[in-house]
Amino acid sequence: MSAELQTAIVGATGYSGQELTRILFQHPRMKPPLLLSREGENGKATTEVFSPVDGSPIPVHPFSWKLLHQRGVDLLFLATPHEISRAWVPEAVERGLRVIDLSGAWRLHAPEYAAVYGFKDLFAPQAQALTNKAVYGLPELCRAQLPDAQLVANPGCYPTSVILALAPLLHAGLVELEHGIVCDSKSGVSGAGKASTPQTHFVETAENFKAYSAFTHRHTGEILEQLHLSPEQLVFSTHLLPIRRGILSSIYVHLKKPLTHDAMEQCMRDFYYSSPFVRIFSPPRLPEIQFAQHTNFCDIGWMLAANGKRAMLVSCLDNLIKGAAGQAVQNMNLMYGWGECEGLMATVPAKAMAKVSMYFGPTASPEYAAGVAH
Repeated sequence: MSAELQTAIVGATGYSGQELTRILFQHPRMKPPLLLSREGENGKATTEVFSPVDGSPIPVHPFSWKLLHQRGVDLLFLATPHEISRAWVPEAVERGLRVIDLSGAWRLHAPEYAAVYGFKDLFAPQAQALTNKAVYGLPELCRAQLPDAQLVANPGCYPTSVILALAPLLHAGLVELEHGIVCDSKSGVSGAGKASTPQTHFVETAENFKAYSAFTHRHTGEILEQLHLSPEQLVFSTHLLPIRRGILSSIYVHLKKPLTHDAMEQCMRDFYYSSPFVRIFSPPRLPEIQFAQHTNFCDIGWMLAANGKRAMLVSCLDNLIKGAAGQAVQNMNLMYGWGECEGLMATVPAKAMAKVSMYFGPTASPEYAAGVAH
């Protein structure tokens, strides 16, 4: 394998694609990525993206299998709509490319959950084979499967926030599932993608806050499948925040036995001991969207009821970084045996680190503020 990896990004002008472009151009092991769009006129390149290194225009070429071959692309990132990824991944795999797909096209195994995307090939042999081959790319839970993966299904932004918060307690068998779990999640407008809709116009979102897709959000199946829950055990509600980026999930659970704050903290820290992009907040501190914005961190905190039998978990992340582009690069690093944090710690702006450092107080180490140490 060459010292520098050649990647290509399809959908480089979308919100997630732009973030992915920025990260890859500054990654120490990367050749400059080939930037591609889903559409184009007569093979003519456009210059819609500008270099994060020197500000120069970077050509964005119409997608072409021939161009991928000519440029010697090893790894293909698909920041494309679900139906595009569903159509293109089979040929990419057949051509020997490794693929990280940021859409929901290959995340779900159970047909009853995947059906929400409207795919007509759910029971086709080729689609079923690729679904079984795909690795769900949540590194904190699936790290060991990534080095051998040819197809990685990057998780959704909402599911990442919910799954990472709940996984330690469910793994330890501490949640009383008969009482159900309530996940109340809120996202900034960029989570809806770049294409404008009546629901995401400025006039509709500014100075407003609304719930949507009650009991029908397509990320519900992803959470159920990865946490091995039944539909009756989860209520997942989503809301649109009048901000550009960021997710905050408030999650409510009943516990099988009373827990102390120390026991809860030990459970969380033990589970994420080797996960550099999960930051644990100890009570009374709770995560805030501003701490996670523009970073690849998922921040998790909690509060316990007075009797220790109920817990509220709070999980925050940036939907475009840990919920999309940053997590894709984290997956790439692990696929190729590199350091998990390579190319990603540089995405943490001083402003975000300063906010966390101030919140944790003057005794907090800079490493903790950066999320390197727990």
